[in-house]
Amino acid sequence: MTEWRAEAYYQKGHAENRPLIHSEGDVDALIDALLEAPPFHNAAELHSLNRQLLPSGFPDHELLVGVDKKLQVGALEFMDQDGNVVTLGTSGGRGEVSYFIAGNMTEFPERSEIPIELVRRAVKEFLTSGGQRPTCVQWQVPESW
Repeated sequence: MTEWRAEAYYQKGHAENRPLIHSEGDVDALIDALLEAPPFHNAAELHSLNRQLLPSGFPDHELLVGVDKKLQVGALEFMDQDGNVVTLGTSGGRGEVSYFIAGNMTEFPERSEIPIELVRRAVKEFLTSGGQRPTCVQWQVPESW
């Protein structure tokens, strides 16, 4: 049986010791922590530990997860050798939005927000697929990143 693992960075203290995510329950705990976090701490950077590292020692992929407690929405960005994509939400979104990883801003393009339950499902899929791009959401290529 495969042991699924990912590491997360969402607080300044995680720079040297990133929390590990092993289960779908851990994903829910991460999303809940982001929803309850203070302002400017509502996003996380995830890397699967089930994928090979690049020769440089860095991950060959990245999943960014941002959430908005008030609106119960979030946005995802996935990057790998095929490029960067962000979630495609419904029409008429809020325009460009910002989420913050340990106080550092990441902007997401217009129409990138999706319901929070779909964010949870996509992050769980990322974990259980060994770090592959989730297929349960629609993606768009951002005009600029």
